[in-house]
Amino acid sequence: MKFKCLAILITSALLLSGAAIGQDGASKTSQPVQSPAANDPNYVIGAEDLLAISVWKEPDLTRSVPVRPDGKISLPLIDEVKAEGLTPKQLETELTKRFSQYIASPQVSVIVADVRSRTFSIVGEVNRPGSFPLRQKLTVLEALAAAGGFKDFAKTKRIYVLRLNADGTRSRLPFSYNRVIKGEETAQNVELQSHDTIVVP
Repeated sequence: MKFKCLAILITSALLLSGAAIGQDGASKTSQPVQSPAANDPNYVIGAEDLLAISVWKEPDLTRSVPVRPDGKISLPLIDEVKAEGLTPKQLETELTKRFSQYIASPQVSVIVADVRSRTFSIVGEVNRPGSFPLRQKLTVLEALAAAGGFKDFAKTKRIYVLRLNADGTRSRLPFSYNRVIKGEETAQNVELQSHDTIVVP
């Protein structure tokens, strides 16, 4: 019961700060969520991301397009273009080159309007397990609160984060909820990365 109350308090604070995530995984903020990629020149576009592509004085070419699972986007005149793995600036350069075959001196801009390739998951004894979009900085504690807190028999001392490494292996990061909320072991309250999985036994 004590843990449920704490989770409710944390969730309320997140709602007030605009950082909570709804049951459907959508961000519940009083202001529209700005994509972290919009201001990050080093952001690497991923599959499922939504891109806003603008070609100056060419309204027929200006549109929002999703990155398909194969990493490509489809645009008029130039058909398919590989977007996954590129930064927005690199994609701008590639689109400018492609459009130059049909338009004199095209001015192209690319903005990541919605980050959909970055997600994390919560499994186990929480009230709302599932996969959630990682649109902003989020710690383990905030993610647990966003998942609605714990079920009655959750083993809150044995929570851990499974993190995908670059070589395909996974690391196990311990998280003791009881210690963290007491101000102990605060280093365990790490910022989540894409494809992290929080496991609540």
